Amino acid sequence: MQAPSLSTKRLLLRQWKESDLPFFAKMNRDEKVMRYFPSPLSTKESDSLAAKIQKELREKPYGLWAVEVVSLGVFIGFVGLHYQDFQAAFTPCIEIGWRLGFEYWGKGYAFEAAIKIVNYAFKTLKLKEIVSFTTLENKRSRHLMEKLGMTHDMKDNFKHPKLPEKHPLRPHVLYRLINQEI
Repeated sequence: MQAPSLSTKRLLLRQWKESDLPFFAKMNRDEKVMRYFPSPLSTKESDSLAAKIQKELREKPYGLWAVEVVSLGVFIGFVGLHYQDFQAAFTPCIEIGWRLGFEYWGKGYAFEAAIKIVNYAFKTLKLKEIVSFTTLENKRSRHLMEKLGMTHDMKDNFKHPKLPEKHPLRPHVLYRLINQEI
């Protein structure tokens, strides 16, 4: 089942287009956007990531939707849900995540899209819980998680298993949001 398009007052959450890829690659090379990731991505790595994201959106009723500002007609990044099954106490799980181009930060787009995704996850997909995680220092993402009503318990902190033992970004925090209607 392909993920449906979703919309908010200002945004369209949709399947990806070929025309999104150059901006996505530019965004993934941006040191500010990629600050809390192991490294910026090359165009080839960015295109490979986009192909995986597109595949998930085609095959599941959720994924990392391309976010378009309707009034501008421009792709600004992604927000959505992603299945995670790396080795951790809380996996397998469905993660809510986001990545927007730096010039679109601070405009409320990530929150607006994430609220729509949370409602879709709980009301349509009937998920019991969604999680989000990031490095300890990523205050912007942590703030968004808290704004969404997600909670953090220090005992859920973990070392991301996909990063080397001594990597400075390996320590992560986990936030949870429980569906209160189930």
